[in-house]
Amino acid sequence: MTHDDDSIRPYDERTDAREQAVMFLYEAEQRSISPVDLLAERTIASAELSTLLINGVEQSRADIDAQIVIHAKGWALDRMPALDRAILRLGIYELTSRADVPTAVVIDEAVELAKRFSTDDSGKFVNGVLAAVAKKVRPAGA
Repeated sequence: MTHDDDSIRPYDERTDAREQAVMFLYEAEQRSISPVDLLAERTIASAELSTLLINGVEQSRADIDAQIVIHAKGWALDRMPALDRAILRLGIYELTSRADVPTAVVIDEAVELAKRFSTDDSGKFVNGVLAAVAKKVRPAGA
């Protein structure tokens, strides 16, 4: 999978913070430690927003994972790619807890992360799950 357009992607602090948060969530899961503990070990570029996102996902993880199970029809949580889980957790956290971020932004950013870092089908999968969650938690489409 090549990502030639990565080098021309304009810098956006919020996008960078989301990317950092996904990488922390992914690494923490791979190491079987809390993302909050991993965060304590390191410094990161977009620290304020990344920290907010990581802590928010960790605090709401049981509810977030329940949403993934409900909306990822045909997929067991432990059978989906770990990066998809991390991206979905972040996206669902933002949909449920960050009303200041428009629904389209949450979904678009998550889909782009999935396309850049996960499997060829991950963008569509993430889009479908987050769109289904958004219909439930943001029915007005905000």
